[in-house]
Amino acid sequence: MSYPEPQPPQPLSPSDEKMWATLVHLGAIVLGFWPALLGYLLLKDRGPFIREHTRQALNFQITMTIASFVGLLLVIVLIGFFIVIGVGITIVVLSIIAGVAANRGEWYRYPLTYEFIK
Repeated sequence: MSYPEPQPPQPLSPSDEKMWATLVHLGAIVLGFWPALLGYLLLKDRGPFIREHTRQALNFQITMTIASFVGLLLVIVLIGFFIVIGVGITIVVLSIIAGVAANRGEWYRYPLTYEFIK
């Protein structure tokens, strides 16, 4: 018994790429790194725009998760509270900026982000 060959994923339309990229960025405000991770795994082969935006969002979320963990460890010496609050504010502000850029169809690169996924 032979199975049909799997078909490559169909490219998204430019408007769909912009919509999904916007949702990945803005979803991080509420859901953390999950929208970026799922967006990257499920949509990276659907177009260059969505691939770059999900990759940037995932790298940013990984960096912010590490910064949050460091902040939580440093809560003992009180500076950790400021780090955790700063990370939270950074996530909200930069995710909104990235979401607006994606919605406009612009490329965006998060500052302060280490590139884990190239």
